[in-house]
Amino acid sequence: MPLTKRKRAAYLRYAQYVLILALAAVVVLAADWGVLRDKFFNPDIIRDQFPDVLTVALKNTVVFTACGFAFGLALGLGLALMRLSSVGPWRWLSTGVIELFRGLPALVVFLALGVGFPRAFPQYEIPGGQLGTATLALGLVGGAYMAETIRAGIQAVPKGQYEAARTLGMSHSRAMVSVVVPQAFRIVLPPLTNELILLTKDSSLIYILGLSLDQYELTKWGREGMNSEANLTPIIVVGFCYLIITVPLSIVVRRMEAKAGRAR
Repeated sequence: MPLTKRKRAAYLRYAQYVLILALAAVVVLAADWGVLRDKFFNPDIIRDQFPDVLTVALKNTVVFTACGFAFGLALGLGLALMRLSSVGPWRWLSTGVIELFRGLPALVVFLALGVGFPRAFPQYEIPGGQLGTATLALGLVGGAYMAETIRAGIQAVPKGQYEAARTLGMSHSRAMVSVVVPQAFRIVLPPLTNELILLTKDSSLIYILGLSLDQYELTKWGREGMNSEANLTPIIVVGFCYLIITVPLSIVVRRMEAKAGRAR
């Protein structure tokens, strides 16, 4: 007797469960847990990492990311509005900036600002020291992507909203700031949060700038700990610290997307 589609789907699902359990069993049985414990999860090294990995490295990562995101958001909004402007030079300038910093790897931007700029312009320095340089680099990279996201959000707002604001006597600028842009941000909030997660990981490139001990971010902290201990445990600790930041943000993104889907 032929199986129904529902039964075939159920058997296929059970077969997948069995395969996953078999693979997990192979990994568990084949792994050398003693080596894993000593090289990756050494409890003595883990204890030595705390609390400084939280109070120094994690804190600095959050500060660098927050500053870069704030600057990038402001830059992205400005570039998005310029991209939608009826003035040609504004559109050309914003398009050039967006394409430049979307096309360049973040590593190149950090090298250009942290190494190239001081050598090319020795009489000038970026305000804020290492924090200012990191904020500028992260903001330029993130702002280029956020500009396109915000532009798409502005264009997704029904034109009737803008026209109604103009009918009420609002100027173009007032209508954009008070009516269109707030609605656009509600639309683009999930992708902007994703960009915040990406900037958190891009902040690992700050080590290029040369940091003092009290400026170490998570990746620099993990690299130094790995070299000093000749052990990979500090990198594992740092990885979990990144998850402390990114997992809650990912949950927030999923909830916002689900809420937006229900609203539609």
